[in-house]
Amino acid sequence: MKIALLAPAGAMHRFSGSFGKSLHYAPLTLTTLAALVPEELEAEVVIYDETAGKIPLDIDAELIGITCITGTAPRCYAYADYFRKKGKTVFMGGVHPSMLPDEAAQHADVVFTGFSEQTFPQFLRDYKAGHYQKFYHQNCDFTIENRPIPRRELLNKKRYITINTVEAIRGCCHTCTFCAYPAAFGRHVYKRPVKEVVAEIEGLHSRHVLFPDVNLITDRKYALELFRAMIPLKVIWMGLVTSSVGIDEELISVLSKSGCRGLLIGFESITQESQKYIHKGVNKVDSYVELMKKLHAYGILVQGCFAFGGDEEDTSVFDRTVEMVIKAKIDLPRYSILTPFPRTAYYDQLEKEGRITERNWAMYDVQHCVYQPKLMTKEELEEGTDRAWRMTYSTGNMLKRLAPFTLSPWIALPVNLGYKGYADKWHKFTREVMCDNSDIPVL
Repeated sequence: MKIALLAPAGAMHRFSGSFGKSLHYAPLTLTTLAALVPEELEAEVVIYDETAGKIPLDIDAELIGITCITGTAPRCYAYADYFRKKGKTVFMGGVHPSMLPDEAAQHADVVFTGFSEQTFPQFLRDYKAGHYQKFYHQNCDFTIENRPIPRRELLNKKRYITINTVEAIRGCCHTCTFCAYPAAFGRHVYKRPVKEVVAEIEGLHSRHVLFPDVNLITDRKYALELFRAMIPLKVIWMGLVTSSVGIDEELISVLSKSGCRGLLIGFESITQESQKYIHKGVNKVDSYVELMKKLHAYGILVQGCFAFGGDEEDTSVFDRTVEMVIKAKIDLPRYSILTPFPRTAYYDQLEKEGRITERNWAMYDVQHCVYQPKLMTKEELEEGTDRAWRMTYSTGNMLKRLAPFTLSPWIALPVNLGYKGYADKWHKFTREVMCDNSDIPVL
């Protein structure tokens, strides 16, 4: 049995787009699926991640698996249609098929909804036996305990800033209206035993680790247990948390002792009213500057994420955000456009108000506007986002944010230069470019 696992990418994030190696870590989805293939099937598995290289059209495999998010859905469907017409059996899963399984089923032989650690091996055994189902839904007794180690050796490690991505906790306790994660997978929080996480980190034989988990501190007790267990490992790690980390002195102290040197925080907006609009009350806008001072004092740099386009924001928000970002010395600012993903509360709201203006999922990449903003035009929102990127990553403003260069310059400088390149190319990705899948033949 030969299996090929594919991760198609949108135009901006494709290997030929604007997302360079310095911005890109190895994902866990396909390497984890590869590790779940039952040994008795003696299957050959290959992985093609389009953020790191081309997906060949002459793949020698009878089974083609595709992971799909909303922004890549049209491209995923194009690949699925192509390979099915070539006589391959195509299965598909991920966030978008979990939210819209009937849509995905028009293009795939098999659709997985929810998490697939249990259902994927079941499907492979069913396929081998000659009788598989159209849909495989997440088991009610799902767990991420005793999960096999991802098959990182199947990746081209030269194409990623790191392949040492490790999962500890899956899920989040917050109820942000725009977030596709709970719409696809529910709100339950799953935790791996700390000893399993520690053992996997030890097996990497590397000083550097990245946690891609949606919110590493969603369970405080678990987070403290994990971070304390990591102290003897003497690793340097990065992960995703919320701004609430700043009000917990014990947590932030243990974070630092465990080797944390970088955090991604979703600041979302510089206006408190916008935080209410998206139900992210954990963010306290007037504390951002002090939070940054505190994290820097502990030796932790921050990638701060902002999403423009809330109903409380007018065209002044772009310059005001850049001003705050520079004042707070946010190490790696990242801007996006608030995007209504299907099945989310935010999508339902805008749909009811008749404000959804774009139906091609390729534009749902959080860098393009797909609805009518309330206090500005669609063009003003996109042009303002472009301006914020270019202002923030001008040479002068990068120097202002990063001075005095005492925090992990080996991380901050390359990634800032990577984002500068991203900012310079942002305006090139028009609707025509985003929606073009002509490189995939229609048979």
